[in-house]
Amino acid sequence: MAASTQKRRHVVPVSKPSSRLRDVAKGRADGYRLGWEHGHWYGKCESVLIPALSQQPAQMRPIHVLFVATGKGFPYSPLDEAISSTLRGLVTQLTITDSKQPVAEIAIRIRPDIVIVLDGLMFDVAQISAIRSHGIRTAIWFTDDPYYTDMTSSIALHYDDVFTLELNCVDFYRNLGCNRVHYLPLGTYPAEFRPRNPERKLRHDVCFIGSAYWNRVGFFDQVTPYLATKDTHISGIWWERLRDFNLLKNKIELGRWMGPQETAGMYNGAKIVINMHRSHDDETFNNNSAGIMAVSPNPRTFEIASCGTLQLTDVRDDLVSFYTPGVDIVTYSSPQEMIEKIEYYLNHEDERREIAIRGMERTLRQHTYANRLDMMLNLLYPG
Repeated sequence: MAASTQKRRHVVPVSKPSSRLRDVAKGRADGYRLGWEHGHWYGKCESVLIPALSQQPAQMRPIHVLFVATGKGFPYSPLDEAISSTLRGLVTQLTITDSKQPVAEIAIRIRPDIVIVLDGLMFDVAQISAIRSHGIRTAIWFTDDPYYTDMTSSIALHYDDVFTLELNCVDFYRNLGCNRVHYLPLGTYPAEFRPRNPERKLRHDVCFIGSAYWNRVGFFDQVTPYLATKDTHISGIWWERLRDFNLLKNKIELGRWMGPQETAGMYNGAKIVINMHRSHDDETFNNNSAGIMAVSPNPRTFEIASCGTLQLTDVRDDLVSFYTPGVDIVTYSSPQEMIEKIEYYLNHEDERREIAIRGMERTLRQHTYANRLDMMLNLLYPG
């Protein structure tokens, strides 16, 4: 029969792609999409960052400053560097030393117009008395008020001018008898804290960096079950204090102090960065027997904002002097409100990014160390 004489056709079965190949293809597509999205966002941030930084104070004052850094090492060394580097662009002559050096001898020899001491908790006030006895002006900038006012109260009177980052400490020092006291919060250093293109491993939905003071532990105990369901990253010391630590332990990097670039990388990689201030009466490393309430924002407020990420912060009374909640920063006042706002902004991408970029732009225009030190010098040398 004709049909029997026909050659049978050999059909080669077409194999379906393996699950591994499908995963590779999906991973490549997702990576391309994520890279494109973040690259676009990074470019948008740069378009805002460059004009904002171009408005930084640039007046060079014809004065000689002797700057006394803390000399404490990490984590104060980045602050020492931020202040000293910024001062170089604001005064015609800058001499840098630290609290461990014979500062009085140096000052008497070089005769600066002013000696500016940062922190000063480890600096012998006898050296300041010797400097002032030679007619050299002095100023101190306290960086941890009100948490160490038991110590700063015995230091402040030795200086001509006192600067404090805490608004409620202005009257405290004036009542001690200090004649010239100024409110000057810390700020951000854009050379470190600015928009970046972070590695994939640094990208998370929610991030918190800081020590587990007891007020933070009590608060996080109430949001732990929720954060455990999210792509959360927490870094700092003492987080084993959490009641349900095991729920979050795989999302916590314990006992690590990160430098500015690493911290900025984490901020850049997160969709939302939580900020929570420490309590004025926390028993951990606290010397505030006067019970001075803290109302001013912490330095992280400005550092987070300058990275171009959405900041979700607890409320401090004087926060509104620096940001407008709902416009360039987002606030919460309870665990439930924190959860609701995290959920909301994770699901409203455009709104989240618009608030973040407004916060970054305002910070880089108004809240850098160039802004702060320009204000300091204006107060020291008006007109």
